[in-house]
Formats: sequence, structure tokens, C-alpha cells
Amino acid sequence: MNLKTRVCEILEIDYPIVLAGMGGASTPELAAAVSNAGGLGVLGAAACGPKQLREWIRRTRELTDKPFGVDTLLPASVRRAAERAGDGPSPADQVPDMQAFAKAFMEREGLPPVDPAALRGQRDPDEPGVFTKEFFEAQMQVIIEERVPVYASGLGNPGPWMNDLRAGGTKVMAVVGAVRHAIQVKSSGLDIIVAQGHDGGGHNSPVGTMALIPQVVDAVGDTPVLGAGGIVDGRGVAAALMLGAEGAWIGSAFLASEEAGILDFQKQAIVDATEEGTTISRAVTGKPARIIRSRWTDYWVAEHREPLPMPFQGMVAGPVMAAANRDGRGDVNPGFAGQGIGMIKAVRPAKAIFEDIVSGAEHALAR
Repeated sequence: MNLKTRVCEILEIDYPIVLAGMGGASTPELAAAVSNAGGLGVLGAAACGPKQLREWIRRTRELTDKPFGVDTLLPASVRRAAERAGDGPSPADQVPDMQAFAKAFMEREGLPPVDPAALRGQRDPDEPGVFTKEFFEAQMQVIIEERVPVYASGLGNPGPWMNDLRAGGTKVMAVVGAVRHAIQVKSSGLDIIVAQGHDGGGHNSPVGTMALIPQVVDAVGDTPVLGAGGIVDGRGVAAALMLGAEGAWIGSAFLASEEAGILDFQKQAIVDATEEGTTISRAVTGKPARIIRSRWTDYWVAEHREPLPMPFQGMVAGPVMAAANRDGRGDVNPGFAGQGIGMIKAVRPAKAIFEDIVSGAEHALAR
């Protein structure tokens, strides 16, 4: 049974399988591999400064002549998190105390601090700070100037940029976790909505995938929906189609690929994990996210501390994660992943993973 839907026509791809734009993991190499295999590769560019983002887009074009996308966050989603921080000291005021809390953890775990210059990485010192209004505007300007084939907002409504994106021929998607969010983004006139449930890795919804997909499908009428959240094989794709979706947005399955931009010990953590290996925590980004349980996530629970909202928690967790990466500490920073990782048994080329998903979906549908 051929796996073809309207999503294939809209995105000009062979199969309705879209790589989730996983920050840092969905690199040009991984995105190009998925696009070359017949799906849509999407760059996970949430934390990319404008210079790096432009380099990633151009490198992807060198690696594939197929359509690809770029995924970023949008400012309103970050601003709302900070505004909901509650009464008392502001998140900015709490950063020094929380940094001291993180320093105590690093001392307990034997993690020497990372050189601040290394933390800055590839970011140009003249570029705006991460997740500021200026940062988001600079990212979107690059996406518009580069006329990327597809733009996906991982959090937030792309409506304010729709005219400029359309002028460049860009197709637009948005990831949502609730029916009300789906209705909001549909009003912007976008092409595809991604309904990502609680099973998924990273930032997701409080609603389970099986419950979310059909309710979003019913709410958005003729706008195609991609199902997401815990889908790591062809059976999951077939299930999403049975729920009314017209394709799947898949992340964790490709984390254990040779091309994924995560560290080897993080790929091994996925292979070693079971379906019970993840937890929902705000300890890394400040927003609830599904992550492989670690000594860092357990530390916040044991000490009864509430993480700061995005983007302030990143100032606290960033140095810890960088030190863990430097020292190969998978018990501290194993990474984000969804609940389907218990089905992932090995690190393989992205093309092989993609082909197995397609054949598995076609087999399941044919049954």
C-alpha cells in the first residue's frame, strides 16, 4: 500500500514523514539525509544565532536538492512563560541564587566548570542574546531572506511573519499541543498543523498523543495534520493516519541515527533506555519537556526546587549541560527523547531508519 497523502503534495516529498526540528540534533546532515530519503528534513535551529542559522541553511542546500525546513521558537511563547512566573522576586533576580544551586550540584558530581568562551560556541559576540526579541527577529529575517522551502514554528504562532514567508514561497507549519492552539494557528492561514502529544520528547503537550490527534483533526477542518509524540516506527505512522492525521512528525527515532547532532553517549542512552526511562522536567529549558531521567532532573526533585521559566533556566542549566557533555556524563545530560525509545535498539544511518518506517507503515496499513 503506497504511503501518499496531501502532505506529500504540499511539501513536494515522496512520503508524509517529517523530521522533527530537534534543537541541536536535527543538523544539516540529518535533515538532508531525511530529505534525500523521500521525507522532509527539518533543521532544529531554536538556539542558532543568525550567522549559524544561515550557514546551516546553505550547508543543507549543498547536501540535498530536495525540500527541507527550518524549525525555531517564536517570542510570544517564551515571553508568556516568563510572565507566568508569579509573584515575588523576578526570574532575573533569582538567577544568581539558582546558579549557586547548580554550582553545588556540579561540585557534588565532580564537574569542573566550563570555560565561558567554550559556552559561547559559534555565536558571534555582536549577535543578540539567545531568546531575546532581537534574537527571534534576526532568526526570522534569515529564514525570510534565504527563502527556505518550509518553516515550522516549534512553539508560537507564525502569523506575524506569514506575509513575508509567503512572499518567498515558504510553506508554513506550526506545532501545537492543544485544540485551542490549533485553532489559533489555523487562523494565520498556514499549510500544515503538527499535533504533538504528551508522549513526545522535548517540549510537548499535557494531552496524550492518541487523544490529541483526532481532536485537532476535527477542530481544524481541511487543514492537514501531522501526528507527533511517541511515534518511532511504521506502526505509529499507521496509527496516526487512522486517527485522521495525514503524516507524522518524528523525532526520537532519528536521534539514534549516525547523522544526528548529539553526542555518542547520548545516542547510547537512547539505545539503552526503556519506555519508563523518561520524565517531564523543567530543569533544562524552563518549560516542561520530556527528557531522559538523569541525576540533574532528580536533583531538582530531591531538593524541592522549582526551575526558572524560559529563558532564565537556560542560564542555570547551560553550564551544567556543557560540563556534562565535555566529560561524557550521560547520567547528567542524556538528552531529550520520547516514550517510544524503548523500541530503538541500535544507532543506524538515517536512511535505513526512514526506509524501515515507510515499509512498516505500508505493511501495517495493508493489513
